[in-house]
Amino acid sequence: MKQVMENYNEEDLKVWNTLFTRQIKNLEDKACKEYLFYLNELAPVLHADAIPNLNELSDLLFEKAGWKIEIVPGLIPVKDFFELLAERKFCSSTWLRKMSQLDYLEEPDMFHDIFGHIPLLLDPTFGDFAQKLGEIGLEHHDNETVVVQLQRLYWFSIEFGLIKINNERRIYGAGILSSFQETNGIFDTNTEIFPFDLEEIIHSDFNNMTIQTKYYELESFEELFVSLNHFSLSNPITI
Repeated sequence: MKQVMENYNEEDLKVWNTLFTRQIKNLEDKACKEYLFYLNELAPVLHADAIPNLNELSDLLFEKAGWKIEIVPGLIPVKDFFELLAERKFCSSTWLRKMSQLDYLEEPDMFHDIFGHIPLLLDPTFGDFAQKLGEIGLEHHDNETVVVQLQRLYWFSIEFGLIKINNERRIYGAGILSSFQETNGIFDTNTEIFPFDLEEIIHSDFNNMTIQTKYYELESFEELFVSLNHFSLSNPITI
């Protein structure tokens, strides 16, 4: 698939600018410092004033971290998703939500995929974790139990993870970073936040159709990487 820049209209640009401008301000004191740093590193291509050209962004991403962007029509089969991660390729759609959908989508759009996910792939530990998760998923793609466990780990980390830095709660999960409501909900008194616990995570269901009410909080990204030893007991992962 290809991104056709000429297909974007004025509403698309307004949606992108509104989402980006609103959320970057909202994240100033809520996102982890690594995300904000790497978002700034991508600023020549990824900013509020224009819908990013994904070929240009992919080139910059590859130059800085060895990752590429793979354009997809939407959600893809689990095996294909794992295979792309293992090859250091991250999926992105090219469509954008409408102004009437700013705060709720049933399926992730380009803003979620790019603004939420891409910056942290520049972090060496986080990027290697995502790749290794893909490798393990590809290796065990025909084992339903392992696939479900990896999906839950992905959900409660890459999508909806929190991290504690200097005793302050910060966001690193893309599903939160790209959502105005989800970001602010983290600091709601009704939100349940637990220490990162792989055994609990891989046995926890999740609902992808609503704002989350349960999250897991890391002490460091290294904790994520080491958690993969659960799936590689014969060949432990070290950092």
